[in-house]
Amino acid sequence: MKAAGAPFDTVQVRLERCDTHANILMYSPSGKVPALISKEGTISDSLAIAETIAEAFPRAGLWPGDETLRAKARSAAAEMHSGFANLRAQMPFGVVTGDRVERMLADTQGEIDRVFAIWRDLRAAGGSGIFLCGGFGIVDAMFAPVALRFRRFGIGIPAGLNSYAAAVLRYPPVEEWIALAEKERQAH
Repeated sequence: MKAAGAPFDTVQVRLERCDTHANILMYSPSGKVPALISKEGTISDSLAIAETIAEAFPRAGLWPGDETLRAKARSAAAEMHSGFANLRAQMPFGVVTGDRVERMLADTQGEIDRVFAIWRDLRAAGGSGIFLCGGFGIVDAMFAPVALRFRRFGIGIPAGLNSYAAAVLRYPPVEEWIALAEKERQAH
């Protein structure tokens, strides 16, 4: 939403508490986050939210203009959205750093390698020097949590891709997100 310049307010629900699910249900009938609440209703799926914002703010260029590159970006975003179960399970999301995976499962390593292959393919197809397909877009937003997981667990990023991961982590809305999460973490 920030990349689109969309006006919005944030309701922050504290996670990992006994009342978390009940608090989420106050805003999201699915009991899942994120959720976009608008006059049309509530959307509680990150990819559906991204598509809704892209439609509402077409000039933001959240998807590449080129049809072939757009299809590749959509495929990669959908794969990230619905896949990588081993990576998610073995490397939970978080903003802390210095954690390590004691024994990397082969399936997890395979998914890490797949992420790198997607990043390489999109950067080559898009000719982007910074983000995957030009400016920061939906596909980059979908991979931002992966960049944070890699940072948290000290996953080595291959040469040529480390600048991408660093750019995602330096993108001002991602930096803001990290700072807010860190502030919340330190409060507890």
